Amino acid sequence: MSSLSTISLLLLLSLVCAVISVDASFQSLPLPILMSGPQSFAFNSTEKGFYTGVSGGTILKYTPEKGFVTFARITESSNSLLCYVLQEPISSKRCGRPAGIAFNEKTGELYVADALLGLHVVSPAGGLAVKIADGVDGNPFKSLNGLDVDPTTGIVYFTSLSSHLSAYQMHLLLRGAAGCTVSSDGSFVLVSQFTKNNIKRYWIKGPKAGSSEDFSNSPSRLHPSSIRRIGSTGNFWIAAVQRVTNQTAVAKVDSNGEVIQRIYVPLLYNFLSEVNEFDGSLYFGSLTERYVGILKL
Repeated sequence: MSSLSTISLLLLLSLVCAVISVDASFQSLPLPILMSGPQSFAFNSTEKGFYTGVSGGTILKYTPEKGFVTFARITESSNSLLCYVLQEPISSKRCGRPAGIAFNEKTGELYVADALLGLHVVSPAGGLAVKIADGVDGNPFKSLNGLDVDPTTGIVYFTSLSSHLSAYQMHLLLRGAAGCTVSSDGSFVLVSQFTKNNIKRYWIKGPKAGSSEDFSNSPSRLHPSSIRRIGSTGNFWIAAVQRVTNQTAVAKVDSNGEVIQRIYVPLLYNFLSEVNEFDGSLYFGSLTERYVGILKL
């Protein structure tokens, strides 16, 4: 096994590497009134701006020209005012709660892992999402979280905080998964295991296909909440949180586990859920905030 398997997040963040200071370049982009929790982001390579799912079951589209507009909704109820004033988990059960989103770059469809209502897909034109599945092997999903689409095949991978990483058509690959991302060449999936404090690599292609190995291990107080592919660069962003203090630690790593950059964001953005890079900026997701954090690189 390579040295990659023994690298810890603590070591990753303490190595000598490029350090990005969070300063005036950090922007706070307010969400529409009553909306909160921009948990995950998706980007269309042909457009400026981004997509994000928020509380109340709405998928928002943002462009510099128009600001935030509603792109899609998980249920018919998602456009109701009640979806934004009801307390959790009542709101999520009635209206939906998008947790992970990603585009199929080949079809333009947007896939959504809704925390309580299952796996959905939205057409390129937007509108009401279509439910694909709400369980696997006869068991209902519990707390869907991460989602990514293989850029080479269009296969959808998604995770549940309580149980597993699955590939659409409902094949169980790993247990205990939180976030996931597919490598740019489609050869492996990286899976953050929040409760187990580590990241696994599951091989899709090559001589190790069908097997998994440790990609990194986190110290007991740091829990990797997500990992996201950076375009076709072969690099990834890892976001980790400390359960007690909610301190965040963010590291950019390559496919060999070498740290390229690190960012400290103490007390800046509560309940960090994701860090995603697009077109020279970092986008910070949150479970609770009423704005999107954006950092120019």
